[in-house]
Parts: sequence; structure tokens; C-alpha cells
Amino acid sequence: MTIDDTTEEKKGADLGAFIRQQRERANISLRKLADKAGISNPYLSQIERGLRKPSAEILKSIARGLSIQAESLYSRAGLLEDGFSPPTVVEAIETDQQLNQRQKQVLLDIYRTFVQSGAKEETE
Repeated sequence: MTIDDTTEEKKGADLGAFIRQQRERANISLRKLADKAGISNPYLSQIERGLRKPSAEILKSIARGLSIQAESLYSRAGLLEDGFSPPTVVEAIETDQQLNQRQKQVLLDIYRTFVQSGAKEETE
């Protein structure tokens, strides 16, 4: 086993753990996510355990099933250059297609209030 093989195994395990964490955080069963992503239960289970290295297309389907950015999975899988930076909270809210304009505005107002109050607490 070479150092590159060990690095690839670690990336696969990290990716799988991240997918499992996101799935559990979203309170979605393995079976339900597999259905949403259009892949089999055993295959998703193997991905989560780091035994399989999914293609970019499969990662995109999993991301869609989890309602997260595909780029976050691509980055963890080593498919993106190190220059990738995830969207800011404001960018994520503004580009979320599941929210209407009013909902986006309310979320942004709440977020900015929290950020401002947090900054005030740090200076006091």
C-alpha cells in the first residue's frame, strides 16, 4: 500500500462519514436517501463506510437528496482544487430556490441581528 492509497482511503472514509453525518442531521434514513439519490441501499451504505468511491454524478445525486451543495461533497472527495470555498450564509440564503423572497429577507434579517449581537457581546 502506498501513501497515495492511504490518502485515498482516508478521503473515502471522511467523505462517507460526512455523508452519514449530513443524513443523520437531516433525519433521513439510509433507505430514504438512497431512494432520493436514485442509488441502491447497499451502495450508499458502502459509500458511507468508505468502501466505495462514488462518481461526481452520484455525489451530485446524494447532495441533491440531502439538500446540500454538491461542491461540499466534491471537495471532500478530492474532486475540487483547494481554492474552493463554500458559500457564505448570506450567499446560501440568497441562492436557495426553496425559499421565496420574503422568507429569504426574514432569514437574512435574523442572521444579521445574531451576527451584530454576537459582535457586541465580544466587545463588552
